[in-house]
Amino acid sequence: MKILARYVLGQWLRIFLLTAIGLPFVSVLTQLTDNLRRLLDRQLGAGTIALSYLYALPYNVATMMPAAALFAAVFTVGPLARNSELTAAKAGGISFHRLARPLFLVSALSAVLCFLIGEWATEATTRQLELQKERQARNVTTRYNFVYRASNGWVYTIRSLNTGTNEMQHVVLERAVRDSATPTYAITADSARWDPARREWTFMNGASHVMRRGDAGSVHSMTFATIKLPVFTQAPRDLLIEPKNPEEMTYGELGRYIASLKNSGNDTKKLQVQQAIKLALPAACLIIALFGAPLAVSAPRAGPAVGIAISLGTTIIYLLMINLSQAIGSSGVMDPVLAAWLPNMIFLTLGGWLLVRVRT
Repeated sequence: MKILARYVLGQWLRIFLLTAIGLPFVSVLTQLTDNLRRLLDRQLGAGTIALSYLYALPYNVATMMPAAALFAAVFTVGPLARNSELTAAKAGGISFHRLARPLFLVSALSAVLCFLIGEWATEATTRQLELQKERQARNVTTRYNFVYRASNGWVYTIRSLNTGTNEMQHVVLERAVRDSATPTYAITADSARWDPARREWTFMNGASHVMRRGDAGSVHSMTFATIKLPVFTQAPRDLLIEPKNPEEMTYGELGRYIASLKNSGNDTKKLQVQQAIKLALPAACLIIALFGAPLAVSAPRAGPAVGIAISLGTTIIYLLMINLSQAIGSSGVMDPVLAAWLPNMIFLTLGGWLLVRVRT
């Protein structure tokens, strides 16, 4: 069994590495072809464009890894059945389930690897956007008219920020809540100064307002000459950071961002779906392998062309279902997390049914 397991794993690993490297390159080349004219219009050089798409590879590797696991499972099990190796193994007392167990184990390991690459790819995606001038790298010291959402639920509206002088002008701090029993806080100030030694802001010439929606909409205000607010912990350089796209955030960062938006009363369904997909997509490496392996055995006389058709067809259907589930979850028709995991649940059910039906 150990020799057979090593043989099966060797076949799986060879195909997995080939597709895990090849498919992302095909995806990147397709994106490059689609976007080349737009990038050239931005006066980007060939070297810059090429480098930006090298930074796109980690994200594409993570996205394509479930397809790579599927190809590896189908093209490992399919030839075993076609060349009567599976029949010989059964004659020796080794069932299909036992033979496929190592494949499912490495597929589970590839799911973990997919998640880790996806987390690491966020910085590369940011760098790609900067090189393509989708987002300008911030080497400046000033920022004007922006909103910053902190992880503690506060929202800062700032007219101007200067990290050279460590000052802000015309600042509004708000903490909106959904619970009508909890008051809403708002603090306004003409200016604020950062103390690097104490790591705290001092707000000057402003007022604090407490609004109780349950008390006939009453507002209690108090003016101040100077005030220090422990809730405002961000240093000036932190406030220069532009909001990231979900693709540029790790699972934890996106979770904190969602919590901040929730505390501010914003709709976060779309972001919740995207966060759940950061787990659902890696899990698909195992789930789609559970579906593909018994499906390949069901047509033992089929050639490589059928294996390619099965793999590509399953990949396309899965990606379409992911896009559909994103739309369903974002619209509120279904719970965002459930919507993100719905394609996996469907393929897991089908895979379990095929595993039960396969001849052992």
